[in-house]
Amino acid sequence: MQKSLWNRREWLLGSGSLGAGLLAGGLPGLAGAQTSLTVGFIYVGPKDDYGYNQAHAESAAALKKMPGIKVIEEESVPETQAVQKTMQGMISQDGATLLFPTSYGYFDPHILAIAAKNPNVRFAHCGGLWSKDKHPLNTGSYFGYIDEGQYLNGVIAGHMTKSKKLGFIAAKPIPQVLANINAFTLGARSVNPAITTTVIFTGDWSLPVKEAEATNSLADQGVDVFTMHVDSPKVIVETAAKKGKFVCGYHANQAKLAPQAYLTGAEWNWITAVNTMVDAAKTGKPHPNFIRGGLKDGFIKTSPYGSMVPEAARKNADAVKAKMVKGEFSIFAGELKDNTGKVVIPKGAAFKQTAIELESMNYLVEGVIGKF
Repeated sequence: MQKSLWNRREWLLGSGSLGAGLLAGGLPGLAGAQTSLTVGFIYVGPKDDYGYNQAHAESAAALKKMPGIKVIEEESVPETQAVQKTMQGMISQDGATLLFPTSYGYFDPHILAIAAKNPNVRFAHCGGLWSKDKHPLNTGSYFGYIDEGQYLNGVIAGHMTKSKKLGFIAAKPIPQVLANINAFTLGARSVNPAITTTVIFTGDWSLPVKEAEATNSLADQGVDVFTMHVDSPKVIVETAAKKGKFVCGYHANQAKLAPQAYLTGAEWNWITAVNTMVDAAKTGKPHPNFIRGGLKDGFIKTSPYGSMVPEAARKNADAVKAKMVKGEFSIFAGELKDNTGKVVIPKGAAFKQTAIELESMNYLVEGVIGKF
């Protein structure tokens, strides 16, 4: 599964970099400039899942349109020895020299094992905990600050809710998921402080039955706008729509699944990171080992607004988005309390995305109903 558990301190100490920068290590054994390039993408689930895997597949599709690049793909590859066989096959049989094994669990030990055997091949991993002190220079990681998109989802949800009850269906309470729940809630409560978000944790990244049950349960409790952090939002989107509720998407654009219910969404725009890796491989530049970015860097984007979203809501969200793009907006700023009343960010403090303090997020903010 995706399992995008991040540890900012390990990344920052290991890379000597902050935020949306990149590190490029010297790779004397790595292949130089290439007139043609074969790139492999590997997905843990189906690439048309309307979620995590599809977001990566969309970047692969964009890459296919570029001259001098051949793209090969394999979907539904588990986080086992199977992915090692897939990677080695792409290298040995297809001549791939740049691989994007996208799922979190592919990294250790699988990518590391194949990277050690193939020092001339570059490996780019989504969300991996790359460290210059631990990992080969022909490996690297990329990720993005999608909690910015979830904050904007919350702003729109805050305008659209009539019950003042929002729902968030999540897999596991890891720091990134908590950041998304909190950002969504803070966005909504910036519109109306009386709004609450009820969260249900299903326990894993792809549990369609539990996701449907959670959606139905929250809808029956009066929740009228939903969002999520699971691998494939498809079940949640369709179930919410059948109950006559609104939804804000995640990972990719799910508007086709429920156009009458889809308000907007927080989407990955992986082609930005992919292009950086591809350009380095094609020109013989050192492999970028650490890339991060948000809205202003083009790493994430928002889904177009549904026709039901009023002008006031659009203007509000667009104004916040403009500040984010300029780097002038901090989602997590004090005074901020958790949902037990404890102050977690003091008055006057404001954390940018690169702040080490966000690595240890282990709380749900005021306004979130639920615990873990």
